Amino acid sequence: METDSISKASQNGPTDKDGPLETKRPEKATMLQQDIGLLSGISLIVGTMIGSGIFISPKSVLLYSGAVGPCLLIWTACGVLATMGALCYAELGTMITKSGAEYSYLMEGFGSLVAYLYSWTTVMVLKPSSFAIITLSFAEYASAPFYPDCTPPLVIIKCLSAAAIIIITGVNCFSVKLASYVQNFFTGAKLIIIVIIVVAGIVLMAQGKTENLSNAFEGSSTSFGAIGLAFYNGLWAYDGWNQLNFITEELKNPYRNLPLAIVIGIPLVTVCYVFVNIAYFTVMTPSELLSSSAVAVTFGDRVLYPVAWIVPLFVAFSTFGSANGSCFTAGRLSYVAGREGHMVKILSYISLKRFTPLPALLFNGILAIFYIIPADINTLINYFSFAQWAFYGLTTLALIVMRFTRKDLNRPVKVPVVIAGLVTLVSCYLVLAPIIDQPEWEYLYCTIFIFSGLILYFPLVYKKANWARKIMRPITMHLQLLMEVVPPEKTE
Repeated sequence: METDSISKASQNGPTDKDGPLETKRPEKATMLQQDIGLLSGISLIVGTMIGSGIFISPKSVLLYSGAVGPCLLIWTACGVLATMGALCYAELGTMITKSGAEYSYLMEGFGSLVAYLYSWTTVMVLKPSSFAIITLSFAEYASAPFYPDCTPPLVIIKCLSAAAIIIITGVNCFSVKLASYVQNFFTGAKLIIIVIIVVAGIVLMAQGKTENLSNAFEGSSTSFGAIGLAFYNGLWAYDGWNQLNFITEELKNPYRNLPLAIVIGIPLVTVCYVFVNIAYFTVMTPSELLSSSAVAVTFGDRVLYPVAWIVPLFVAFSTFGSANGSCFTAGRLSYVAGREGHMVKILSYISLKRFTPLPALLFNGILAIFYIIPADINTLINYFSFAQWAFYGLTTLALIVMRFTRKDLNRPVKVPVVIAGLVTLVSCYLVLAPIIDQPEWEYLYCTIFIFSGLILYFPLVYKKANWARKIMRPITMHLQLLMEVVPPEKTE
């Protein structure tokens, strides 16, 4: 931003109702650029879905299914269900080519209020807390080699987590291309360790290590509730299949690359999950797998010695890549919500030099650092997680509704309505299952928090109170000068 432009703008005052300054714009349109290609799109999906879960503790599915055979079938079925959900999002993403994923689709399908409640819950809790949890997992594995005989001190883990948040946020603020290169690299790293585990499992099977895979259905659970809980835990491992829809506006040729990345990425994750589990069972019995605190590390100690250290190293890589993907998409949601007036306008501003949603990314990073301070945020997030599936269900329901209310919209991809209906029903189950299985007051508290957003919605969004604008105008001006950001240029 040039000095003359700033001084002139300061003299003339704000020119927008929320206070943006007139600045000399570059020749390039000040908006998010279409820098994400097919490979980066696949890397974002795969890299965000495959976090630390498959390496650390993929045992919940086995616990509820009761045997190896049903466990593998459930992992496969969960992959199919995730693919079905993603295909619904492919239709939505090519029909409504706006970033923000569920936010944009709920806005079109059900209006401003439902979209606002989604943005309120996700921007303030789900996205930054998820970012914090992933970086805490990274910090734990990155610091473990320096404390071989004990657990790393909590202060070390939290400081390292905060450093990771700062680095990842800085990378995403600096350049979209750099962030996508980082994502591609760490996705490649996690695929390498998966290939190592799978190849080791194939070699062991060729050597006759198939005892745990014989009689695979012996001891299977026949309880409908237990099988349902196994699906519940398996589907959580596939969460992240919607990540590419958060950045639709930055995709090159979204009509082609969005559905193609989904069709390639999610089946790839499914294959990885199934074959990694098969590899685990060549080395560990079901009881040994259930008793292991970090399954991949146990596998490495038994099979990859003396280079077993590569497993925790690559788990750290995996979590860092997932954190980068989480940060990348979270910034876009805050940006779109700010652009639509559901968050403060400054969050929708674009860096004049870097063409990144700088304020939105910084806001998400600051919230994430606050979330690593409490002793245990995992419990909080477990209670809030049911809300995520409620919004998934509402989004696929919006797809069905818009088949009747928005027949005019172009649909380059069109999935059978029965698929959208099935995903909606599964989402309803995943919302109700934990509440019915273990009802807790915390679910009520989380619901109260979600609807507490209405306290802000009616005066600030619906009524557009003048006093709020008077308060935000000088704040917006000073933040704009500090960060050198401008409102995005509107395009038809």
